[in-house]
Amino acid sequence: MLETSSPRHKREKRKPLQKVRDKRTSRRSSLNNLRFHLKVHKFKFKILPLLIVARIWRMVVAAGAKFNLRRDNGSSHNGINGYSSDGELSRISKSGCFSSVTEVERDPSCVSFTTFNILAPIYKRIDPQNQGLRESDFRSFWLSRNERILDCLLSESSSIMCLQEFWVGNEELVHMYEERLGDAGYNLFKLGRTNNRGDGLLTAIHKECGVVDYRELLFKDCGDRVAQLLHVQSVAPSQNHKGSVPQEFLIVNTHLLFPHDSSLCVVRLNQVYQILQYVELYQRENRLKPMPIILCGDWNGSKRGHVYKFLRSQGFVSSYDIANQCSDSYADAHKWVSHRNHRGNICGVDFIWLCNPNQARKPLKTSWAEAVFSILKFQLRKASMSENDAFAFLKGDHYTDSVTYFNFSEALRQVKLIDVPYGLCFQQLQDLWDQVDVDGNGVIDFEEFKQKIWNSACPDHVLENLNGCMEDVNTELEQQEAIGFMIKNAMLYPREVEKGVWPEDYSLSDHARLTAVFSPARMKCSGTQN
Repeated sequence: MLETSSPRHKREKRKPLQKVRDKRTSRRSSLNNLRFHLKVHKFKFKILPLLIVARIWRMVVAAGAKFNLRRDNGSSHNGINGYSSDGELSRISKSGCFSSVTEVERDPSCVSFTTFNILAPIYKRIDPQNQGLRESDFRSFWLSRNERILDCLLSESSSIMCLQEFWVGNEELVHMYEERLGDAGYNLFKLGRTNNRGDGLLTAIHKECGVVDYRELLFKDCGDRVAQLLHVQSVAPSQNHKGSVPQEFLIVNTHLLFPHDSSLCVVRLNQVYQILQYVELYQRENRLKPMPIILCGDWNGSKRGHVYKFLRSQGFVSSYDIANQCSDSYADAHKWVSHRNHRGNICGVDFIWLCNPNQARKPLKTSWAEAVFSILKFQLRKASMSENDAFAFLKGDHYTDSVTYFNFSEALRQVKLIDVPYGLCFQQLQDLWDQVDVDGNGVIDFEEFKQKIWNSACPDHVLENLNGCMEDVNTELEQQEAIGFMIKNAMLYPREVEKGVWPEDYSLSDHARLTAVFSPARMKCSGTQN
């Protein structure tokens, strides 16, 4: 007889299986709970840095440290950027500066300069697909970026800061700079571009330097550009055998026109020419003794350009190139960069120029004429003209083998150097003619053309005695002692640009920041610098 199980017996048989199922369900529930908690914690770890990053950064700056943190996806407003974009902790001193700068800054007689185009929010594009969308439309974006810019500037604490593309048209941003820099002991001088362009210049002078005088220069040209001139005296005097001597110097902050095409070369050259003319006039009117001249800013031109060669012919040297032993050769022309423009090109355009009182300088008008003739030659060679072709072009339809004033003017008109908006004026045309008509007979012969136009060039200066320590100069001219500057150091930030590379994760600006440190040096010079 077959034995059958009762319903109760069957339920008892299923009981162990039910326990197994309950245990599996419990495990799944525990695993899901664990996964949930992990997700929550992971989310918290993602959000937490974004919530407290500003507070952490200010604590870091206050402690005198600089952390270089990599930004996510190159965001311009979610990350922190310091001196380097390599994502590593930089080796720094207790003062919060790189040791290479700090060592020379321990000398109270040293003066440090920083030039930085901080990219005005009204120009900063934030969407490649929508060029009309600018950072100025988003307060949190430009506020965060400029707070980080101020953090970097204040942690470096240069004696003099020269900023370009400062958004003078926004009261909140202006107040932020005035408050933070003012609290740090700086006197501020701001100057907006003409025609209410919205941006301009800001020069901050630390209280360790006294401002003797301040002047403004308005170019009133197609770029509405401006410049600032400050006569500065260092509070910490230099020492010589006669005792304490106050260190005085002139400093200019400017931002030249962007060269949208080659026809604007002469406009940019004229801007620099006006600056140097104004500096000469200021020195002459105030009967100043020989002193160093420092030009800071965004020059919107590389070491291969006409402006660079013009300044070199006037005795100015690039502080970064001297400190890093870069020559004027073609090989060193692109050794470093400081700007990535709106076209995506990278180049070196930011300079801190120094001209010491002992530096030999050509007459300003002569150097300017040579620079203009260099532009003229460039235009003619671009048209594939040889030396003979170029002379024939200048001569025009004149039947003799010479160039008249009328033909000379007509040639300059054809290459768009005159009779164009903001081209050369009548007096400048006359100055050029006086330079090229060497014998003054009213015409230019072929030899004068070769000497003054075709073979005229701003000479390449060798890098000798340019640091300004020339105490044993023996000439028959009357000599006097002056206090100049020796270039101790100069660095670009982020540091990758010193190798000619633009870091993709750098978002403080489309320009690098350049800082140079000068120390006073005694030197012999003639009574005038020209």
